Amino acid sequence: MALERWFARGFLTLAALAALAVTLVIPSSAQSGQNGWRLCNRTSYVVEAATGRPEGGNVIVEGWLRLRPGQCEIAVPAPIREGAHFVYARSSKAHRGGQSWSGKTPLCVDVNGSFAIENPSSCESMGLEQRQFVAVRFESNGGGTMTFSETELYNKASQSPENAGIQRLLNDAGIFQDVVDGILGRESRAAVAAFLAERSMPATTPIPQLIDALEVVADRRARQVGMELCNRTGNRILAAMARSRPDGLESRGWWVIDANQCVRAVDESLITAPHYVFAEMSTPDGVRTLTGASTVFCTARSQFAILGNENCEARRYRPEKFVETAPPEDGKLVYQFFDSAFTKPAAP
Repeated sequence: MALERWFARGFLTLAALAALAVTLVIPSSAQSGQNGWRLCNRTSYVVEAATGRPEGGNVIVEGWLRLRPGQCEIAVPAPIREGAHFVYARSSKAHRGGQSWSGKTPLCVDVNGSFAIENPSSCESMGLEQRQFVAVRFESNGGGTMTFSETELYNKASQSPENAGIQRLLNDAGIFQDVVDGILGRESRAAVAAFLAERSMPATTPIPQLIDALEVVADRRARQVGMELCNRTGNRILAAMARSRPDGLESRGWWVIDANQCVRAVDESLITAPHYVFAEMSTPDGVRTLTGASTVFCTARSQFAILGNENCEARRYRPEKFVETAPPEDGKLVYQFFDSAFTKPAAP
């Protein structure tokens, strides 16, 4: 099938694709220090982290530790038990598109709120969902710092993760559109001042409280419009979408969606016009595709945004057949991929 070779490379590569330029840095200093295991957020996202620690032959999983941009917190206090510890993180739902930091170790989490559980053999039997955690091994009484970072480190003059976080949340809240570079320009500062004044908050409001207030507005906006793709199968899928825009037809991808997870594919209000989706699922028995696919759009090997659906191969794109969705309602569309919507596996 079209993407079979990509799935054959393994899910770690796909997880990296889904996370875009966001990386999880595990420095050698992760083994040093006696204050416990500290997580630091050097990204422009509000991050929510879950950790797992060994205890009595099992793993205790806890979440969610919320980290504002620029914030560090002790996730597991000293003394650190010897052996493998685990971490998984996701961006706040207020952020457009969403990001995750994942690995290869499956553990159970409660996606809806704070939790502390002894990892069960079956997530579904406990009303939990499975996520892929990064494993980190500690020596006896070890400790140290793990840092979430982006390609842009926000460590040059006038830059900071806090500034980048404010910029991203201003964008996500629909207050002011700015390049997320970690430098608050004059217009961004004016937008912040107007935001604070509108809410009768003092101009001297500390950055943490400002970020919290912006996140509330961005989260409210994120729930009102846009296109959300939800994977209701038991397997990871690779998805793309297509739609009509003022400048013509457009296709976008890829989103790697874990079982029982959703991603936001479009963050703006949708027009009442046809929308289309494409998905492939890799299973031990082969690749499964969506039934009823009939409309051709162009796709690419890596992440893409392609205008037009004509002459895909001549433009060095790959033509794929997409499924038309139900029309959006009030600017919003949620498309759910169910197992029954996929064909039987093709021979691997």
